[in-house]
Amino acid sequence: MLYPSIDKLLNIVDSKYMLVHVASTRSKEMQETSHYQMRISDYHSKKDLGRALEELENGLIKVIKKAK
Repeated sequence: MLYPSIDKLLNIVDSKYMLVHVASTRSKEMQETSHYQMRISDYHSKKDLGRALEELENGLIKVIKKAK
């Protein structure tokens, strides 16, 4: 089973597409800068994509919606 659950994440982000976009952007940022918002030992995931999802679940990433 994946951690964190997609059901929990979809309560934070409106759509699966936005979830993928936010997580992939943050994951690439982690790879380029090696900057993590939590201690490495606090993450459950070993890969940056999973770590980005964990940061989103913990409220460390804020999703701002653009006005139309």
